[in-house]
This record gives sequence, C-alpha cells and structure tokens, in this order.
Amino acid sequence: MKKGNDKLTLSVDREVKDNYKKFCEENGLQIGKQIELFMDSELKKVKKGGKK
Repeated sequence: MKKGNDKLTLSVDREVKDNYKKFCEENGLQIGKQIELFMDSELKKVKKGGKK
C-alpha cells in the first residue's frame, strides 16, 4: 500500500472541535496527527482482540 497523507472530511460538534483545537494549540500538538494516532490505537485494539 502506498504511504502518504490523505484528506478526511468529518462532521463534529463545533464546541468539541473548538475545545480540542485549543487544547492541541496549547500543548503544541497537531489536531490531525492526534486523530490519526487515535484511529491507529483503535485498530490495534481490535487486532489484539479488544472491543469493537
């Protein structure tokens, strides 16, 4: 599979997004990378027999 970045469009609650964006900015994080890490973590849980 070819590696690289891909765009993803999501609809999320505005207040949640704004608060998380502020959190990321205050902690020197990139919101997109944090979402990517979360998705990867969830996939690893499933592969290990965790909850779906």
